[in-house]
Amino acid sequence: MRIDVLTLFPESIEPFFSVSIVGRAVEAGLVSVSCVNFRDFATDKHRSVDDRPFGGGPGMVLMCGPVFDALAHVERQASDTVPTRIMLTPQGEPLTQSLLVELSTHPWLVVLCGHYEGFDERIRQGAGVREISIGDYVVSGGEAAAVVLIDGVVRLLPGALGHECSVVDESFAGGLLEYPQYTRPREFGGMKVPEVLLSGNHAEIAAWRLAQMRERTISRRPDLMMGEDRSSDGGAPN
Repeated sequence: MRIDVLTLFPESIEPFFSVSIVGRAVEAGLVSVSCVNFRDFATDKHRSVDDRPFGGGPGMVLMCGPVFDALAHVERQASDTVPTRIMLTPQGEPLTQSLLVELSTHPWLVVLCGHYEGFDERIRQGAGVREISIGDYVVSGGEAAAVVLIDGVVRLLPGALGHECSVVDESFAGGLLEYPQYTRPREFGGMKVPEVLLSGNHAEIAAWRLAQMRERTISRRPDLMMGEDRSSDGGAPN
């Protein structure tokens, strides 16, 4: 997979792509991630990429020229493949696990990170972007959202995680929240590991974990139960 991030602040997110799961996936050749700065495509001596909004109002709006030129520059590098263009915006469709799964099957993502008051509307209209939101809140720029999206996508790539069942057992993977996890020591501060996890009985452990998943989902995210994947019974670890 290839991912290009178009941003005003590449230095704010580039370190993330060299550590942990994403960094290992890059090193293993499973994905390439690069950043392109909109300012490199400004045409004036001040390297201007934004201006005041027509009609008045606070803040600055990213101009069409540098954004479209940056897109053209990136996409000329692989003319035989059509990328999926993503614009990160609070107005977009919600980022869910199922959407991450879908995006992980795309060979090339081009991610546009807004800042200030966002993008000139003609960029939305003319660039053929898929608008995505990481939640019902506002952050200072799309860079933080890009990190969330890219991490969620890359960890789904085959070989990115150390255990093939890791993705299957996680929260939201089957419509339920993940079961509680424990490790050594067996007792800490008077709190003990449930005996079933020490029993060695894999069927009982699987049943306990599934029950915990449902209990947690009902108590913490009952809205998810409406779309519970009933196949999760068969997908429980064993």
